[in-house]
Amino acid sequence: MKVELTRFRVKKGKTALVDEWLAFLNEQMDAVLETLEPEKMYVETIFRETLDGVEYLYWYSVQGEGGQDVSSSEHWLDRKHLDYWKQCIDPLYKPVDLQTGVVMIPERIRQKMV
Repeated sequence: MKVELTRFRVKKGKTALVDEWLAFLNEQMDAVLETLEPEKMYVETIFRETLDGVEYLYWYSVQGEGGQDVSSSEHWLDRKHLDYWKQCIDPLYKPVDLQTGVVMIPERIRQKMV
């Protein structure tokens, strides 16, 4: 099981497009949930923050081993999601993986995640 939290910088001037992107994901939640199964993605959450005038998105995930990578998905929602990604996420900024300190998942839940 992989537990990750990664920070990505949003391209300058793309705040409105990020608003649209996150609204799209929320509005299409049934399709979003379909895409998680092949990825063995148990939990995926996007957080948003602005620091010193710079916007960041954070991805928190709990994922099983051996899941499909989103970039190889043919699902229409993943195609649209990756299109937003290309438009909004700054490729010049190296993503920052925050260090995991403690993972608190009850054993009965962990067993269902295998």
